[in-house]
Amino acid sequence: MGGYEIIGNRDKAIAIVEIEKGENSKKIAEDIMNKHKNVKTVLKKMSERKGVIRTRSYRIICGNKDTKVVHIEYGYRLFLDPRKVYFSPREGTERQRLASLVQKGEKIMLMFAGIGPIAVAIAKKQPDVEIVAIEINQDAVKYMKKNIEINKLQGKIKAVLGDVKKEAKKYSKEFDRIIMPLPHKSELFLDEALDCIKPNGWIHLYVIRGEEEIQEVAQDIAKKINAKKFFIKKVLPYAPRVNKYCIDLML
Repeated sequence: MGGYEIIGNRDKAIAIVEIEKGENSKKIAEDIMNKHKNVKTVLKKMSERKGVIRTRSYRIICGNKDTKVVHIEYGYRLFLDPRKVYFSPREGTERQRLASLVQKGEKIMLMFAGIGPIAVAIAKKQPDVEIVAIEINQDAVKYMKKNIEINKLQGKIKAVLGDVKKEAKKYSKEFDRIIMPLPHKSELFLDEALDCIKPNGWIHLYVIRGEEEIQEVAQDIAKKINAKKFFIKKVLPYAPRVNKYCIDLML
């Protein structure tokens, strides 16, 4: 078995598992459910993430067919269905790091917002903010609006359904901070970020790179956008000697 992650809460959770060829899927699922009594469904990964909405195919190998769940982290709740939207429970610590950087009164653009976990984390930690959260997946925006409601963050987060390339054109030099959590493609949206960011603002750009190259990659990006300074934060391992990083860039 390639490991598993659990999304949900003490009452109801879903386990997402990687199962290698030849392994007994049903037994693995039953073992997980016996170990974690709150797990009501076990999903097997059937594909890599694909398409603009970054979802993958799953197969239910044990448990309830209803895969909607409420994930709880750091005191806030996130309503989602992992079969319809992208969400990583492993990035809760990174969401808190971003939230701790935000200052009172900031206006923030969140690109590729998904169900809104970053926006919710920031707005719960720093109430005096304004966040524009853009997402192209219609299901994800539906859940993001629900998450804004259940966390009582109406008026602080604006959920926008659309393509970042198009939606960003509606703003010019309006944001103190822009967050770009799409590691395989964020660099393709730097022009839009630069059009929207204020002088002395911060861009948080996520990338997946090898350990040997990340410093040079960050330096090149900083030079390209004339950043005054930058910092590199390792977020998660991705493959042997390859990690997901956040590059924090001050304009």
